[in-house]
Amino acid sequence: MTASVLPRNIWKPLLVAAALGAVYSAVLAKLGSQWWTDENYSHGLLIPFIIGFILWSERDRFIGAAKAPQLGWGAAAVAGALLVLLAGTAGAELFLQRASLVLMLSGIIVYFWGWRVLRLTLVPLALLALAIPIPVIVFNKIAFPLQLFASRCAVWAMRLFDIPVLRQGNVIELMPLNSFTPKKLEVVEACSGIRSLMTLLTLAVVYAYFTHPRGDGGKATGGRFGWLKSYGFWRSTMLVLAAVPIAIITNALRVSGMGVLSHYYGTEVADGFFHSFSGWVVYIVAFLLLFAFGSLLDLIGKRRQNKQSSGTERAPAGITPTPAEAMPAAATTTVMSVREADSSVR
Repeated sequence: MTASVLPRNIWKPLLVAAALGAVYSAVLAKLGSQWWTDENYSHGLLIPFIIGFILWSERDRFIGAAKAPQLGWGAAAVAGALLVLLAGTAGAELFLQRASLVLMLSGIIVYFWGWRVLRLTLVPLALLALAIPIPVIVFNKIAFPLQLFASRCAVWAMRLFDIPVLRQGNVIELMPLNSFTPKKLEVVEACSGIRSLMTLLTLAVVYAYFTHPRGDGGKATGGRFGWLKSYGFWRSTMLVLAAVPIAIITNALRVSGMGVLSHYYGTEVADGFFHSFSGWVVYIVAFLLLFAFGSLLDLIGKRRQNKQSSGTERAPAGITPTPAEAMPAAATTTVMSVREADSSVR
């Protein structure tokens, strides 16, 4: 019987994987090529391995989860994904084609296993979504304000050192020491911080997932959406949200430092080795700040848990005991009265 069930269970996933490979082969090939060539999304090369590790390490939870296939919702999601893929292909929009893959995988999970298994795979799906390059027009709308912010921070830092400087948009004009002509320092797209922002967001999701408090699934609060009130959910949300200001501020500090050094050592320090080295330093500092923020949240959560546990151990004063609590005390008092009466009779 096992031999007949096993091939049937393997046959379905293999068929689905073959169908996905046939439909999305061109999309995946272009996506992998962009991960390899575009430094803004080079972290995408690690995403398949991280997702594979998560699925393998959590395989017992997936196997033990209650399966409740939702054929209607799953089929609707798959049909919607195919329509999005068709629209993206017709309009030559790579983002729509790639985003349809996330919707397609979600629909397949709901179709075969249901909503509970989809909830267990939200983090792998979110990591895949974060690795999808956003449209260029949206990318520029985000990158250019970050360039302006970094250039303003650099000018503010240089003026703290009494360095004469002039800013025009994202171009900083300064006079290096031992120089007779002003030099221009341009905060280009690579220095906007959007690259570190996307990478740190992905790291924040991975860090929040692997450090999520086990057993904190929100069951104690009750209800289908009880997990929204759990400490683990809000801890993960705050970690991911904190990645945004951390990435922006650390990049602004990097640009400010290069601006100050450019005054003393020339604008050449903004290129070459120092530029690449400072980028790695920013990544490390940003992750350490994220780790420190997570440790602070853990400390607050532990103190809150200790207060709750100490409050449940001893009942507060002024609270009337319930009938269930009062019955043993009344019984003890009655027994003692009977014993005293019996002793007096004797």
